[in-house]
Amino acid sequence: MYLRTLLIVLLIGVVSLFMVLNWNVLMTETTLSVGFTTVQVPLGLVLLALALLFLIYVVYLQSAALVESRRQARELQAQREIAQNAEASRFYQLKTFVEEALREQSNQAAQFNNVILTRLEKLDRDLRVTVEQSSNSLAAYIGEVEDRFEHAADEKK
Repeated sequence: MYLRTLLIVLLIGVVSLFMVLNWNVLMTETTLSVGFTTVQVPLGLVLLALALLFLIYVVYLQSAALVESRRQARELQAQREIAQNAEASRFYQLKTFVEEALREQSNQAAQFNNVILTRLEKLDRDLRVTVEQSSNSLAAYIGEVEDRFEHAADEKK
């Protein structure tokens, strides 16, 4: 940007120097036709006026483009902020969804553990009852066998 401004200032300086050096020629009156009539005016002055009009038009276009560019930059920044806020909101929703899913999974795991522990306790009780019954039956069979041995030993005597 700085180089372009320097070149424009340099170019304006060269054109101004050219005009100052050739001022007498530029101010020489000439007959010009404007379509429906002819006029006596300095050709250099007409060309200078046209150049100034062109320069004013270029400055107007540049300033309009600059204003439009700044407006679009503000709109772009606003849209970027909206998108960032929406993205942050989606991340927050995702975080809460994942936390809720993990909490639900943890609750299900705890319930499953409780069910398993309850079943294991029931199986343990049933096994203890079965072992106790088996041991009672075994003790009864052993007692019966002892009685038979004692009876047999008493009969032999």
